[in-house]
Amino acid sequence: QVQLVESGGGLVQAGGSLRLSCAASGRAFSSYVMGWFRQAPGKEREFVAAISWNGGSTFLAASVKGRFAISRDNAKNTVYLQMNSLKPEETAVYYCAAGKTLGTHREGYDSWGQGTQVTVSS
Repeated sequence: QVQLVESGGGLVQAGGSLRLSCAASGRAFSSYVMGWFRQAPGKEREFVAAISWNGGSTFLAASVKGRFAISRDNAKNTVYLQMNSLKPEETAVYYCAAGKTLGTHREGYDSWGQGTQVTVSS
């Protein structure tokens, strides 16, 4: 497994931007599919974005298309989530995850970070 640590969360006004980072330790980061999920209070954890091992394929949830982007730097063992035009309803804990199969379901990922809080004020 790989160990994951997210950073970059914080408080931002509606319409603002944040870039989340997820640093991985352990072997073979470049062999993992990486994903971002989020969980708001009282709600289930939901898929946000995913990227293939080499960055050649990406998936974004419909709700964030055109505003968010996922990328990775395998030389730095890091995956990023650029979030623009943030909305108050996107306040949540954002989690980074690693898996072997590119997909949108939590069950496809077997390593998770501890999460980083993103708060969007209106």
